[in-house]
Amino acid sequence: MAERNSWLSIQEHGLLSVTAILDICEYCGEGRKTIESQWRPRKITITHPQIGKVVIRDQKPMPPDALERCLVGGITSTQWYRLLNGKTFFWVGKNRLRRMLTAKAYLNEPQWVITVRTRPLLERYINTVALTGFNTGFAFDERLRGSDTFKKLDEWPSRYEVAELAVEYGIPDVVDFVISVVEWKGVLENGETVCKRIKHIWP
Repeated sequence: MAERNSWLSIQEHGLLSVTAILDICEYCGEGRKTIESQWRPRKITITHPQIGKVVIRDQKPMPPDALERCLVGGITSTQWYRLLNGKTFFWVGKNRLRRMLTAKAYLNEPQWVITVRTRPLLERYINTVALTGFNTGFAFDERLRGSDTFKKLDEWPSRYEVAELAVEYGIPDVVDFVISVVEWKGVLENGETVCKRIKHIWP
């Protein structure tokens, strides 16, 4: 699930983690530390003279007080934020995507959903892929998490459901794997939240 109007940038630079975005935008200093290592309650827009404006998504469902109750193994909230900011994330099923689209924080906000071919992506990025069994960016469920939350493909117990697929740093050639880009929006209709397909973006 990507920011609206981000497809042209993704085509040019790839699907990038927050850390990778800050690198290509040459973003340094205290501002970078704030974005990469602290909670982002809202979106942040940064500007680069060649790349232009880039929107870094919020982390509304992961405030420090909720997150700290979930962390185990000595990992700090600062380390967890940095860990997640260093990865790009995919949902592996439509149900979790729908849940994200209709979440209160994103209701009525159009989102661009990028669907990729999983097998060729895994074949090319096998060494940097990790799996999880829950939404690692949502802290209110109090699921315990730490340095062993992300597991390599060959470490994943086949009996467990996969929730997230994460790729370290970024996927500069993500276009090679993309099937479609479609704009969706979560809306409230007759007291229920539903996903509405707005328009086809690509190809």
